[in-house]
Amino acid sequence: MKIKNLVTMALVAVAIVFGVCSCGSDDDDEPEAALATQVMGAYTGEEILSVMGDDFDSTSTYEFVKNSDNSVDMTIPATTGGSMNIPALPVKNITLTKSEKAITGRLASFAGTVVNADGSEKSYTVTDLVAIFNDRAVVVTFSLKYGNMPFAFTGKFTGTKK
Repeated sequence: MKIKNLVTMALVAVAIVFGVCSCGSDDDDEPEAALATQVMGAYTGEEILSVMGDDFDSTSTYEFVKNSDNSVDMTIPATTGGSMNIPALPVKNITLTKSEKAITGRLASFAGTVVNADGSEKSYTVTDLVAIFNDRAVVVTFSLKYGNMPFAFTGKFTGTKK
């Protein structure tokens, strides 16, 4: 009888050891970070603003800040378009989605106001914004209407994460 109990206890002990070991790898899996956390940061690269056939290109840094798990805010850096100085322009609540190869941000329209260099308040509208994040790179396209300009700028930025 004692041998039967000893064998039973040994089998129970072996079952417990193997049961604990087989579940151990599940604890090592980390959940995927939120989309905004994956893309937030500063990206430096080439910005091209076009208006009425004229291109204005520069090296710029675009900043993406987490708004929520699935959205970011972006800052279009200050720039000069011809004789016009445009201050940094915040764009808020860009919705993020994920596909197999990239994270895409989209925003149909954002309207805001900003104080320019001479202290006056100017309105601006950013439309048709698309940001495609792939690994440590981003491509952003958008249209920008600033102040009373009769024509919109078309913007394209291609950069890599610092």
